[in-house]
Amino acid sequence: MPNRGRFIVFEGPEGAGKSVQADRLAAHFRSHGRTVVQTREPGGTAIGDEIRTVLLAVRSEPVMPETEVLLLAAGRAQHVREKIRPALERGDDVICDRYVDSTLAYQGGGRGLPLETLLPIQRFATGGLTPDLRILLDLPVEEGLRRRFADPESVNRIDQDDLAFHQRVRAAYCSLAAAEPDGWAVIDASRSIDEVAADVVASVRNRLA
Repeated sequence: MPNRGRFIVFEGPEGAGKSVQADRLAAHFRSHGRTVVQTREPGGTAIGDEIRTVLLAVRSEPVMPETEVLLLAAGRAQHVREKIRPALERGDDVICDRYVDSTLAYQGGGRGLPLETLLPIQRFATGGLTPDLRILLDLPVEEGLRRRFADPESVNRIDQDDLAFHQRVRAAYCSLAAAEPDGWAVIDASRSIDEVAADVVASVRNRLA
């Protein structure tokens, strides 16, 4: 039986560069002979990708915060059982772009839903599976949104929320990281891709050596 793989999650507000840094970290692991499963939320499976489309599509009718939570949880339940847990049990490393803490930050901090409501739903969806390390790529909200809106074709429904919403999301992330410092690495994502990538690798090395 192989040793359990490492489960690393990138979190952060819009435009922080999570996908780019996940790519860089996966390439680093592979260059050292590790087998890596790289994935994302919402998404990661065929069912999850369909849920992602529903969640992020720009639409005229409102999507209720409770609906967001339950759709995200449904996709997460499929993701954990179909993809993440089997990979970890094979001994593969899993690098995921967003996970449970995105729900706590966006639907909790951003939408104002109470954590005592969200946490049991997340435990049910994940079966209690938690990351070995969460990497928070933090940057000012205005800079993150400037990056996102530089490519209008990629802008989604969540991006279009007002500035105050995104500021609450960032504040929630900072609170989550501060409450559990051993489980998080907080990295300044306002710098160059190479500088951030170097800090990401150093954080993984220091925390998960």
